[in-house]
Amino acid sequence: MTNGRRRKPFRAMHTDELAEATAAYGREMAIDDFGPMTRKSRERWDRARRRPGRPTRGSGAKAISVSVEQDLLNRSDRLARDLGVSRARLIEHGLRIVLANKGEFIRVAEGRGATTRPAGRKRRKKDSGRLSYGEKTDESGE
Repeated sequence: MTNGRRRKPFRAMHTDELAEATAAYGREMAIDDFGPMTRKSRERWDRARRRPGRPTRGSGAKAISVSVEQDLLNRSDRLARDLGVSRARLIEHGLRIVLANKGEFIRVAEGRGATTRPAGRKRRKKDSGRLSYGEKTDESGE
């Protein structure tokens, strides 16, 4: 195809038309006809050469291996399916929430509060009794 016009197929050409259409293929170095790439050509070339893979999010992603209790994994998979997101996206979202709260939820859940004063320990113990990791509880912590 040249200049947007459709060329006649080779099998439909007469001998002289075929010789004219294929003359470029008989030359030694067709590379002499090429010049520097245009911006559009360069973008297409770069896109074609890029390695296939997951799309970049943020500054890139790192695959990790994490062990999770089977029941917790099943529950998280159900939630991810209900929300219409992937397991990785659900875990990423939860990690962002924990980081945004500077790990307060985890400290309380694991009983590692930041205070050593008796009043702080008592409050932490009371709070940890109500902690449920997303399961519904009543106000008394039961």
